[in-house]
Amino acid sequence: MEAFVMEREDMARVREMPAWSSVFNDGMADFWVGEVLWQQPMSEYTTYRVGGPAQAMVFPCGIRELASLLDGVCRLDIPWRVIGGGSNILVSDKGLEGVTIVLTKGFSAKTIVHEVDDHVLVKVETGCSLASFVNWCVEHGLTGMEFAVGIPGSIGGAMVMNAGAFGGEISKVLGSVTLMNSQGEVVEKEACRMNYTYRNWGEERGQIALEGLFALRRGDSQAIRTSCRKLLKKRQTHQPKGPSCGSFFRNPPGAETAGYLIEKAGLKGTRVGGAEISKIHANFLINRGNASARDLVRLMELVQNEVEQKFGVFLEPEVKLLGFEPG
Repeated sequence: MEAFVMEREDMARVREMPAWSSVFNDGMADFWVGEVLWQQPMSEYTTYRVGGPAQAMVFPCGIRELASLLDGVCRLDIPWRVIGGGSNILVSDKGLEGVTIVLTKGFSAKTIVHEVDDHVLVKVETGCSLASFVNWCVEHGLTGMEFAVGIPGSIGGAMVMNAGAFGGEISKVLGSVTLMNSQGEVVEKEACRMNYTYRNWGEERGQIALEGLFALRRGDSQAIRTSCRKLLKKRQTHQPKGPSCGSFFRNPPGAETAGYLIEKAGLKGTRVGGAEISKIHANFLINRGNASARDLVRLMELVQNEVEQKFGVFLEPEVKLLGFEPG
């Protein structure tokens, strides 16, 4: 997959208002009353700290506002995508065309909705960070989310990617997911009826996760806190520091883990520009401070080629690549 290094002329062209911006501004009074941030660098909205400008960025404050926005951009045929905490995306150096919808500010509530004996149902909105939810569970004496301690990103991203660690997965504690399609229609689906698999929720593209209903249990807050501390220490010991998206590649089915294969291929410490394969955990591609998206994609391709040549296994990225040309 080819990324792009932006020359001065390219940068100047991208910084100009896109052709559809006047259409968006002229028509947006019908469906959008919030602020539009133009040319926002995606490096400020992703854990990789790379990525060119998003042409237009908006922050809906609720479900109705989001539905109205989707109706408007679809009617005007403006490209759009939704992001949350930016922990599972790699944005190209040329940036993102169209409207980037950020679900954080107006989608972060956590509420206990039902409790019987020690069984507790908690509704969590998509923009709530995993870290915030895990801490909230500790404070309220709720067990079941300890496995997620230290995982970056939002609840929405965790539900879409079926985030997991230490033998736990989001789908195992999820009762249902509330979804919105591109027409603004909202439906609640039981998690057991969704096609959850490893790092995949099985839903069609265009579906947006709005909130999840989590099935947790009452427990001792101190014991839960101790468990979280132990798991966090284990994570910090075995995983590198520095800007990254966590594990970059999916573990291939019926084979060794991606990290094992990368390490056995002798690739630990390999660098392309400012991007490096971690010497601590081979499935982490790290931004050493001056990496471009192009550096990271070239390093990704190097890993894929080497592992496939040596072991006959093609590693699929777990990270979503946005703004890159096909192929």
